[in-house]
Amino acid sequence: MKILKTYRLPIFILLMGLIYIFGIPSKPEAIKMLFKLIPMWLILFYAYKQIADKKSRPHWIIWCGLFICMLGDGLIRWFVIGLAAFLIGHLFYTAGFSRYWRFTKLSLLMIIPIGLYGFVMGYHIITSLLQNHNDALVVPVLMYIVIISLMCWTGFLSQNIWAILGSILFVLSDSILSWNLFVSKIPYSDILIMTTYYAAQFLIAHSLRLFPTFSKSSSGEK
Repeated sequence: MKILKTYRLPIFILLMGLIYIFGIPSKPEAIKMLFKLIPMWLILFYAYKQIADKKSRPHWIIWCGLFICMLGDGLIRWFVIGLAAFLIGHLFYTAGFSRYWRFTKLSLLMIIPIGLYGFVMGYHIITSLLQNHNDALVVPVLMYIVIISLMCWTGFLSQNIWAILGSILFVLSDSILSWNLFVSKIPYSDILIMTTYYAAQFLIAHSLRLFPTFSKSSSGEK
């Protein structure tokens, strides 16, 4: 019973995510959106529980990233606005993760595969945008690729395994979404996008448990 109580909220998040992905029809749209946001509201609450007794600013910066990405979920029907919200959310993640940088050769070298992956994805997506005369999306999409790649790298620099896994899954989720939207259709894309997305956000929320609290004397944080 104690184990069940400990994992009650993560299980509820998983259940609501599965209900949205597999059980909610696309119409009516308002109901679909409501059930899409419920797992994120629960993840926000879960993240808050990880930092309720901590007063360190980076924890709250990462929490704000989760909150802004949740807003992006609600605004994604207006693609550029939703994209901007997620971009801002990634800037918050980057700012939060970067406060915990631990420089190692491996984490520094991770910029190479992350950069190469971003370049290859960006090349194909932007080429497709230009071929389909979606020139107005080129700059926003390019900016987003650069920022999410930076976010992923700072996840590695933080040396927090949950932040690393969460950032990788976020990149994977957005890669599937972008490829499916702009390049070519991917089978079961909706399922792949949302499972990796919810998992990414949950892992980033869970990562707050492992990030240390800065003391006033060492960092000036409150």
